[in-house]
Amino acid sequence: MPLSKQSIENLLDLVEIKIGALQIVDREDQRELKHLETCRSELMTMQDEMKSNRRRGRPKLIDATHH
Repeated sequence: MPLSKQSIENLLDLVEIKIGALQIVDREDQRELKHLETCRSELMTMQDEMKSNRRRGRPKLIDATHH
């Protein structure tokens, strides 16, 4: 089941908050940061794909009153 645009944005916000709050004190924290950064990258890729699919799928609206 694909994620909605809003779900992707919410997840991105949560991941970025967690990245910002993470304090690196050991290897486990460093590993968690790497996983979170990978997660953020994957979510951003999904967001970009969703945007590009929407642009390709919708025809441009033409204002017929100016012809």
